[in-house]
Amino acid sequence: MSAYCGKYADELMKNAAYIGTAGKGILAANESTGTIGKRFASINVENIEENRRAYRELLFCTPGALEYLSCVILFEETLYQSIKDRKPFVEILNELVFSLELRLIVAGARFAKWRAVLKISSTEPSQLAIVLHAHGLARYANICQENGLVPIVEPEILVDGPHDIDCCADVTERVLAACYKALNDNHVLLEGTLLKPNLVTPGSDAPKAEHEVIAKYTIRALQRTVPPTMPVIVFLSGGQSEEEATLNLDAMNKLEGKKPWTLTFSFGHALQQSTLKAWAGNEENIEKARAALLAHYKANSEATLGS
Repeated sequence: MSAYCGKYADELMKNAAYIGTAGKGILAANESTGTIGKRFASINVENIEENRRAYRELLFCTPGALEYLSCVILFEETLYQSIKDRKPFVEILNELVFSLELRLIVAGARFAKWRAVLKISSTEPSQLAIVLHAHGLARYANICQENGLVPIVEPEILVDGPHDIDCCADVTERVLAACYKALNDNHVLLEGTLLKPNLVTPGSDAPKAEHEVIAKYTIRALQRTVPPTMPVIVFLSGGQSEEEATLNLDAMNKLEGKKPWTLTFSFGHALQQSTLKAWAGNEENIEKARAALLAHYKANSEATLGS
């Protein structure tokens, strides 16, 4: 079955490959107004537009930050905001590809992301739910490519629950297998897409697994289901702490075996937690917050190289 071969095919492959640049990853800064409000509440900062703008200026404009990022996922509000001197964030990020989640056609956007969530319980996910989620992601990916956007396909299996790592592995493999069947059925050009999966881990209410065990289970699930033509796999943090997310990424890249894809990060909270606390909404804390941010960017950059 033929894949998409329209006028954007070469551009899609080029942009997808760029996102997989060695040593770089994605900053997921697409928190909705409600979500970022919860995070601001934890540091007693008012959830108003100026505070959201100032915080995102810290994330994007810290000197040296873009050395570790291939792109940034933006919330709609951020797309139209500017730094203090009125220069738009879009111009700051003009050497990166960036996205607006949900709205597909916006000035300058080169990729989009769609998240489909499944949870594990004694009766979930059903095979029907898996198939319908996969079909929805594939249709979205097809629409993106027809309009020149690289689709990030994000089938997320929530970590909530008491299930063990073998259960998560079983569900992850079934979900990924269904996704790639649907992507092929919908003629999606895999070389012009990215996959953003969960790690294979025990549930949040189960005993934790070692980083090397998580790496082994996750890579095995990918080897069994993800075609080697895929250029990049960008992992979500899925409730992991900053340290856990980095160590798990490092363990996967250090694991011996066949890994035909670039393995990197697309982290949100796992890149920002320490920075948010250091900043605390106070301009006097900017340098301390910048130092925390760069430390996490650098650590995850090194983890993508297994170093």
